Amino acid sequence: MSKYIDGAYSTLKEYVPGEQPKDKKYIKLNTNESPYPPSPAVISAVDSAEVSDLRLYSDPESSKVKKAIAEVYGVEDKNVFVSNGSDEILNFAFMVYGKINGAVFPEITYGFYKVFCDLYGIEKTMIPLEEDFTIDKNKFINTGKFTVIANPNAPTGIELGLDVIEEIIKSNKDNVVLIDEAYVDFGGTSCYELTKKYDNLIVCRTFSKSYSLAGARLGYCFANEELIKDLEKIKYSTNPYNINRLTQIAGTAAMNENSYYMANCKKICDTRKFVTKALREIGFEVLDSKANFIFAKHESISGMDIYTLLRENGILVRHFTDEKIKDYNRITIGSEEEMKTFVDTMKKIVKGA
Repeated sequence: MSKYIDGAYSTLKEYVPGEQPKDKKYIKLNTNESPYPPSPAVISAVDSAEVSDLRLYSDPESSKVKKAIAEVYGVEDKNVFVSNGSDEILNFAFMVYGKINGAVFPEITYGFYKVFCDLYGIEKTMIPLEEDFTIDKNKFINTGKFTVIANPNAPTGIELGLDVIEEIIKSNKDNVVLIDEAYVDFGGTSCYELTKKYDNLIVCRTFSKSYSLAGARLGYCFANEELIKDLEKIKYSTNPYNINRLTQIAGTAAMNENSYYMANCKKICDTRKFVTKALREIGFEVLDSKANFIFAKHESISGMDIYTLLRENGILVRHFTDEKIKDYNRITIGSEEEMKTFVDTMKKIVKGA
């Protein structure tokens, strides 16, 4: 840290992304990326002619991407906001709505929520999960604060039902509720239709997981027109050209081939079922997941030991050091071949323990 940084920022504990090692080739099951490539239409759309046009600014309204999203989901363009990754939506939302009365979210969830609160000096209330890692809906009723819930939650993969989500939204009508649906395409139930009914709801989504575009950095959300205007105001006050030309082209082409990606999601769900069953058969506790990852611990091997031994065998998973979840590892669901290798490796580790 330089001597010039403000004291409040010098003590900031930043978000730590999943490791991206370069020392050798790994099976990467640590950052929830898709094992499947973008659709052929995406690859052909980002051609040399489009690359040559990088000399030109991108469309600040991202109009083609918005239109494609709106058509697939049956909403109006004015109810869609497009961003540089869904983290940008979260950033803007915490900046705008969190400062009013503070923010509330689960204690164990996506780590960036806490970082945004610390970054903007927002009073945060982090509600502990239940013993089984579920969310007690009653603790999110009438919060009086900006309320944020990842659904399905990360890193647990557990989903709240649509009726519960609606109850939380209704009870917090004087505050914005943001539902982060980064993983909803892997067997979850989206609540985006509720944005047509409630003007305090933002439903945040991403192209990073189910649309195989993690490297393109593209996110979007659904909301009432007035909330979309709030987010647009912040965008135009910081970075009007926030989505580059190639990402807009790739995102539009991907959304226009939605069926290709939903078929891939189905394959990932099928593989998740196979891995969950296989791990349970060798002594793992595996939470029921509606995401493209599972959260698992073994009855006799520590989470850190499993992480280390897998890494030594060329497989990366995500280990967290928080006391409440240190026995668990988050395991991304890769291709069928990758996950067979993972299961075989785990069997050897368990046998040698």
